[in-house]
Amino acid sequence: MTTTVPGPLYQPAGTAAGLESVRGLVNTALDILQEVSAARLGPVAPGGPEGARSAAAKALAGPLLPEQGGDATEVLGDLVRSYAEWSVDITHPAALARMQPPPTDVAAAAELVGAVLNQSLHAWESGPFALELDRWVIAQLAELVGYDSTEAGGTLTSGGSVSNLMAMTMARDTTIADKLGRHAFQEGLLRLGVQPVVLCPQGVHFSIERAVRLLGIGEDNIRTVPIDRDGRMIPAEADRILTELPEGELAVAIVAVAGSTDLGIVDPLPELAVIARKHGVWLHADAAYGAGALFSPRLRGMLDGIAEADSVTMDLHKFGWTPASSAALLVRRAETMLSFGLQPTTCLSADDDTCAGYIGSQNTSLQTTRRVDALKIAVSMRTLGREAVGAMVDTCHDLARHAAARIQAEPKLELGTEPPLTAVLFRYLPGHGLDADAFNGALRRRVMEDGRALLARTHIAEEDGTSRVFLKLMLLNPETTTGQLDRIIDELLATAAEQEAAAAGA
Repeated sequence: MTTTVPGPLYQPAGTAAGLESVRGLVNTALDILQEVSAARLGPVAPGGPEGARSAAAKALAGPLLPEQGGDATEVLGDLVRSYAEWSVDITHPAALARMQPPPTDVAAAAELVGAVLNQSLHAWESGPFALELDRWVIAQLAELVGYDSTEAGGTLTSGGSVSNLMAMTMARDTTIADKLGRHAFQEGLLRLGVQPVVLCPQGVHFSIERAVRLLGIGEDNIRTVPIDRDGRMIPAEADRILTELPEGELAVAIVAVAGSTDLGIVDPLPELAVIARKHGVWLHADAAYGAGALFSPRLRGMLDGIAEADSVTMDLHKFGWTPASSAALLVRRAETMLSFGLQPTTCLSADDDTCAGYIGSQNTSLQTTRRVDALKIAVSMRTLGREAVGAMVDTCHDLARHAAARIQAEPKLELGTEPPLTAVLFRYLPGHGLDADAFNGALRRRVMEDGRALLARTHIAEEDGTSRVFLKLMLLNPETTTGQLDRIIDELLATAAEQEAAAAGA
């Protein structure tokens, strides 16, 4: 009887033969990306949502798991081409909608290495060097914020929303433990006999509301702190709310905005830190976007006092020019991350492996298996250097100020406010009795469907409680020129005038 030895079912990427295969496949993909890039006419293909759905239906015909597999080069080529053709070209100067900066080349290369080696951070035996690299990056980022790196801690996360959820978890658990000597993560909130509350300013990121919902605190237990005319939280009002809390309510956190995504608002961090310490409340600074100011000698002063916060959210896939996800949650005291530990992590009560240094990150993260984002951050930052990163931030800020000045000079455009960072809010002012909110919403959709520009939209609240629709330019590409910005605004004005004429004549 003859036994047939089956061939390999697939080519593991990390073997010698697999690496050669990866080289060929990557070259195929890069050739396609260059072809698609050369054929582009705008930041996205024209056609809007219907065009994207139609392209996807054609490219994805057939099952995800066919009975018989196909040739890797052909399968990759087919999907990569469609994916690229309908991807947003974030290097295009008119890609101004979202916080997606074009990543550095070296960071993109590091992503490939991370995928091939497929390390994980949950256990020492899943990524020994990766764990050391991860801890080093966290320590370096803690120093950037101003923390004492010997006491600070943190973790890389998938984004600001997860960072904020983790921060609210630590705030709840640490404050309750300090004030009541009990652990919410063990007993649950109901048995504690108190209602945790969180203080936030108006306009705080929606992820904070979602976090308190998930943590069982409840959105009804957010206490909104009044803001001043500049949109900043009023410290005296926060102090008043904390002082006047009724019996049965326990404040666990003050959430400060440290660079809002629309107006660039930074709450008064030094004053809020004093109030938080006075009342024994956790202070969290959401600097997911605003942390970019830390790289700039010109703008760093905006975040004075951030080192007094108990935790800080920052996203390097915004101002760090690294691919998503590259986010971090940093904490002033590493021991506050106990909320995520399922077992002791000190040699006093841990097993012999832990005492010998075989420690993973499972006790400092929401995730168990976790990808290694630290590699792309480290190679990108080391390649650029502090001076270059600071210059890139300043260039984006200069572009925002140029756009704001140009908008102010146009009679048909209204500027929302001077941009403290890189977001520029504005809107077109139609005549003929046309509703400006509806007009600007339609204008945004029109230029996106044509594939000529990608813009965001937001609302600016008025003192009477109403709000107005504004369009937003998010400038995170330091390669954009002022001339390109001027042409984008010129084209937008021409399209708006055409839309206004058509609406007036209808």
